[in-house]
Amino acid sequence: MVYRSGEGHIPSSFSILDILEALYRSVLKFNSGKPNDPGRDFFVLSKGHGAAALFAVLNKYGFLTDGDIDEYGSAAGILGGHPDATKVAGAEFSTGSLGHGFPMSVGVALGLKIDSLQNQVFVLVGDGECHEGTIWESANVAVNNGLDNLTAIVDWNGSAAQLMPTDDLPAKWEAFGWETLIIDGHNSNEVQNAALKPRIGGIPRAIIAKTTKGYGVDFISGHGQWHHKIPSADEMTMIRNLLRVGGV
Repeated sequence: MVYRSGEGHIPSSFSILDILEALYRSVLKFNSGKPNDPGRDFFVLSKGHGAAALFAVLNKYGFLTDGDIDEYGSAAGILGGHPDATKVAGAEFSTGSLGHGFPMSVGVALGLKIDSLQNQVFVLVGDGECHEGTIWESANVAVNNGLDNLTAIVDWNGSAAQLMPTDDLPAKWEAFGWETLIIDGHNSNEVQNAALKPRIGGIPRAIIAKTTKGYGVDFISGHGQWHHKIPSADEMTMIRNLLRVGGV
């Protein structure tokens, strides 16, 4: 998708792909034929630049067609570098400006509580995004309103360490009163078990998922030039070969 269109964040998408696939396969309640089903669970990709991963998973589970994927990043298509809720089935909010999707998710969870509904809300944020003040203001609101229907999943891929190398994210979420779990974000069983773990009444949950930016392809893993780089034809061949060999 990214190679063909010249748009997208490959490493950021690879770090969250296993998390998204596990959620849609084993955790979330949804009806792809009826995306706005009132009984659905809500998933919000707050780190909207990882949209390519979300679109691939939405395609696998019936929200998007192969044609939608083929037109990713084109003027004729509905899929761009960030989710557009006005066009994309399964995208609850238009996200991309970091720190916005999480507060909206808190609002959804609060609304569901007010209406005594049982839907769950899952929101995926980046570790760099956790430098935004809106994250912690909203985390405080969630605790004070007893939003035990809300789960934040933090993509702990090391991006934040470029600015805050000694930042202790798990301790922060715990300090704000959230039930905090640390998992391997590339282990589907750990993602599933953490998401489905019985809730503590009145307490929101933070799942801190240790991930690798560019997971599965050694020469794009980490940071630097590959954050928004588009592969050349030779690099694309190397990426495909590495993914086949690694079984990712």
